[in-house]
Amino acid sequence: MSYPEPRYLGEEGEINAVFRPVDQEPEVVRPGGNATHYLATHASTGGEFGLYKVDLGPKSPGPSTHFHKSISESFFVLSGQVQLYDGDRWITGGPGDFLYVPVGGLHAFKNDSDDPASMIMLFSPGAPREEYFEQVAEMAQKGGKEFGEFLVKHDSFFVDR
Repeated sequence: MSYPEPRYLGEEGEINAVFRPVDQEPEVVRPGGNATHYLATHASTGGEFGLYKVDLGPKSPGPSTHFHKSISESFFVLSGQVQLYDGDRWITGGPGDFLYVPVGGLHAFKNDSDDPASMIMLFSPGAPREEYFEQVAEMAQKGGKEFGEFLVKHDSFFVDR
């Protein structure tokens, strides 16, 4: 295996790094202690990846079993205990545990504990997940065809498991 073809063709390099301080407020805040921090969006990475910190409040249900047709998703637990579904079984993930879900892989997550939990989620390639995070709760309440179209638009295909 070799490195990809160069995409930067300059000789001097550029000053183009982006810093996000730890105390920056989350972009999405939901009742129950849930929050999503946009660390690196599809826009800021040129579609290479999307990186998000997700804080889950106690007893946070998370999404049910689903898969993506165009993106992989990875989970890295930072704190607390997160239940991770790998398509076959539920695994209790603690700080430092990691789950990679290839394209098409069934997965889900939740926080069953009485304590908050936090994890990093990585999507590759980068997809515009921000609209999904910002609107999924509202769209789920609407339900019906509109919610179904929203899920398809955001490459989220839920299954009964």
